[in-house]
Amino acid sequence: MIEAHGLTKDFGDFRAVDNVTLTVEPGTVLAMLGPNGAGKTTTVRMMTSILAPTAGTATIAGFDVVKQPSYVRAHVGVLTEQHGLYERMKAVEYLDFFGRVYRMPPEIYQKRALDLMERFDLTFALDKRLGEYSKGMKQKLALVRAMLHDPPVLLLDEPTSAMDPQSAKLVRDAIIELQHEERTFLITTHNLAEAQILADRIAIIRHGRIIADGVFSDLVRSFVGEPMMELRVNGELNGLVNDLSSMVEIDSSGIDWLRYRAPEPRKTNPELLRRVTALGVEVVTLAPVSQTLEQVYLQVVKEDEAQENLNGNNG
Repeated sequence: MIEAHGLTKDFGDFRAVDNVTLTVEPGTVLAMLGPNGAGKTTTVRMMTSILAPTAGTATIAGFDVVKQPSYVRAHVGVLTEQHGLYERMKAVEYLDFFGRVYRMPPEIYQKRALDLMERFDLTFALDKRLGEYSKGMKQKLALVRAMLHDPPVLLLDEPTSAMDPQSAKLVRDAIIELQHEERTFLITTHNLAEAQILADRIAIIRHGRIIADGVFSDLVRSFVGEPMMELRVNGELNGLVNDLSSMVEIDSSGIDWLRYRAPEPRKTNPELLRRVTALGVEVVTLAPVSQTLEQVYLQVVKEDEAQENLNGNNG
């Protein structure tokens, strides 16, 4: 549904996006992560036919972003960093205007506008001028506009920015519901916890390059290591840590707990429990330690920085 091959954008001597290649299947949420200036917004703008790429190709719903821009815009909903809201308009006037821009029958866009305003808890503000909206309300209205023409693809730049927790949850729930309807999403965000909840795939971009791309579990194994287990006992471990180090890789430990990695947990965990209980130590819990996208992200960036420094020194 979204494809990019070698997508590149230069601004003079500055390369903002460098050979980006992505494929996003229908019904998939791809979260694109990266620091400010990494090239996320420029990538989205090329994929929505706002900017022409210097090199490479991209298609949205099968339409070429350079050769078929009008078809691309008809099949994509876009939330950009700058909303471009017409603040003198009332919300109902604003949505009516865009319904006509999309050449939708009035009975269709009016019903869809009301449904979306209700979904995002904005019906009370239909007759308010947009200049009276709070930042969070403006963000939600921009989402309503992006979804008004019922596009199969949505490209959302920081979709829950400036929202209170309740509003942000409304947006996350809407994304999950739309994904179940086979909508496809590319989301750029700095909210790693939110990306971990929503995304089927993660792409990390730095200096315009994709430096990691995959499902969360695969990225954890590649950059953080095998899943970690935590053992907690009733009492003290005493010398048990040294004893168990012959079985597993001990990461850290305390008086009554330890964390370890095991390459074959289904085989190792039962053996470890048998050894611990045979020594008369009562086990309280043995459970996997939650891995976070933040851990993955920081490690990916750290490794890329190290490689960059190495290449610089070699140069």
